[in-house]
Amino acid sequence: MLLSRKLPGRLPGLPSGRRAKWAVLLLWVALVAIAVPYAGKLSDVVQSKSASELPRGADSTRVEELNPRFRGGELAPGIVVYARAGGLTAADRAKAETDRRALSPIAAGRIGTAAPSKDGEALLLTVPLADDGALTSHAEKVRDQADLNTPPGLRTELTGPAGNALDMGDAYGKVDSTLLIITALLVMLVLLVTYRSPLLWLLPLLSAAVSLQVTSAVVYLLGKHAGLYVADGMSAILNALVFGVTTDYALLLLARYREELRGHEDRHAAMRAALRRATAPIVASAATVSLGLLCLLAARMGFNYALGPIGAIGVLGGLVVVMSLLPALLVILGRWVFWPRIPRFGDPAPARAGVWERIGRAIGPRPRLVWIGCLAVLGALAAGALGVHTGLDREHFLTSTPSSMTGQRLAAAHFPGDRSRPLRIIADAPAGPALTAAVAAVPGVEHVGPAVPSADGRLVGTEAVLADASDSPAAERTVREVRWALAAVPGAVVGGGAASELDLAAAQDHDRRVVIPLVLAVVLLVLMVLLRALVAPLLVMATVVASYFAALGGAWLLFRHAFGFPALDVQVALMGFLFMVALGVDYNLFLVSRVREEAARAGHRAGVLRGLAVTGGVISSAGLVLAATFGVLGVMPVTFMVQVGVLVSLGVLLDTFLVRSIMVPALALDAGRLFWWPGRLAHTRDRTHAQGQVLTRTRTRTRTRTG
Repeated sequence: MLLSRKLPGRLPGLPSGRRAKWAVLLLWVALVAIAVPYAGKLSDVVQSKSASELPRGADSTRVEELNPRFRGGELAPGIVVYARAGGLTAADRAKAETDRRALSPIAAGRIGTAAPSKDGEALLLTVPLADDGALTSHAEKVRDQADLNTPPGLRTELTGPAGNALDMGDAYGKVDSTLLIITALLVMLVLLVTYRSPLLWLLPLLSAAVSLQVTSAVVYLLGKHAGLYVADGMSAILNALVFGVTTDYALLLLARYREELRGHEDRHAAMRAALRRATAPIVASAATVSLGLLCLLAARMGFNYALGPIGAIGVLGGLVVVMSLLPALLVILGRWVFWPRIPRFGDPAPARAGVWERIGRAIGPRPRLVWIGCLAVLGALAAGALGVHTGLDREHFLTSTPSSMTGQRLAAAHFPGDRSRPLRIIADAPAGPALTAAVAAVPGVEHVGPAVPSADGRLVGTEAVLADASDSPAAERTVREVRWALAAVPGAVVGGGAASELDLAAAQDHDRRVVIPLVLAVVLLVLMVLLRALVAPLLVMATVVASYFAALGGAWLLFRHAFGFPALDVQVALMGFLFMVALGVDYNLFLVSRVREEAARAGHRAGVLRGLAVTGGVISSAGLVLAATFGVLGVMPVTFMVQVGVLVSLGVLLDTFLVRSIMVPALALDAGRLFWWPGRLAHTRDRTHAQGQVLTRTRTRTRTRTG
């Protein structure tokens, strides 16, 4: 059945051994001492280069890969806009010229003179910057120089790729440490309320902190030496994931250890028993989440693709810490760590008349009515998703209006076309004249630059300014027409600006169509292997998917009417589904595995009610912790992070307090022994139910004779 049946009675190699516990503790002290310096360098391997984030194999990605073959290499220009209502003055023009000269040392090429607008009210100064690790610091210098000694009444704004990169760097860089502190405080608060102990909460929190340090160190080393792509914002998701799963696993082990301490005089034996019984659901949970994340290796988006292995590393790190360091610490510290409610050998089990037993008793008489009612609630929430819109424009990419967007609006007010994000077009060298002519003839193209040869002379490249904003539907149509017009041009590829937006949307659509079914298949397979059944995994998966759509509908209503977001970011649907299915299955896995254990001893009906009663408290606490850790993403200034955090938190709460605590037990009771089909339990007579039937028949005969 569970892995516990395969484990011997004495396991001297376990971290709960009398001597092994000290060896395990010393090993982890050494590992943490090694990991901390590397974990602190994680930000050093974060890549903001567009080629890494763009879809694998897309035209826009190919353009980014070919850019280094041109003089100046990969560039992310900073565009400074100078504007004055009523017309520029001589002091304004002198200011732009002063900035041009002052910025020459950090430019990746020659800075041309500022271009005037036709209305005489604005200037554009384009500063070529290398798209490398120093981009954000150079962009900040450009912005600071533009703001220095500005004549009164002159507006200056930084936009373009460098301005966008600076805004994103500011958004992510200023909140990482704050997020970590808020996450730790929320987890501490939930644990204090759960255990009402001034000491015990430290151990899950310490386990999570160790997991995060080790995971961050591994990710840094892989990013530094193995080329692993680490994107902006990855650390925020990693913090939430590692804190959430590590604390969940720690809570499950602590609950089982507390039970076993009442039945074992020796705490070492109690820990061995707890590990035997908790290993299967914890390992299965880690396998479910990590394999679900690894399904992202089938994704085309760079961020999605990289999150798979990084997330899996975090989950496995949490698993290893909870199954080794935490048991060693608990055994070393002894029973007193549970003070003031210390479990003593021989103490009776706590009365089962708690809230979860009462919920079970309420579900028992009418389980079908209960799960149908739950389904109706989920369906009503899911209806909110019918009007969902996807695809945020760049204006709403951050929760506040970024300065680069202000600069883009200012430029658009005085210059034709979207000069902040032009198309970049590259083709084979002989196609130079045909390339520019074909692009210039496409409606919607405002301006085409000259064809510039690459350093090796084998390629030519040009830039095209579109008449419409790069994130508009009109610009996307223009990109399609440009690509169609260049279909016969040898080696022609179109990227940058609206082309990148179009390729990103196509890649996200691919990832949803491929990754979501793959995640469902992998998670279902893990559940079938663990539970040795088909019906139970199918019902559990159905409830998790239903809770996802309910959370999506509820979250969309919040985004639209409370947050004021006009749409979902294109990544939110996939990220939300992945985390909710993989993590939501966790709690159902903890519940159903315990129900299976109890059903083997007391029968199906009694097993369902007993399993709900003994796991309700710990799983609810774990759900609160996970919802809190993802909810912290709501303080991020990045709309994508806010939406993922709210969606996952809402989904986890629905799954914890409605689906797992009410709907799944009701389905299990309604299905009866068929819940375990085709496993052995499906063919084992439910003793409790059989006794109830005999008692009912006896009472009926007695009434008949009496009558």
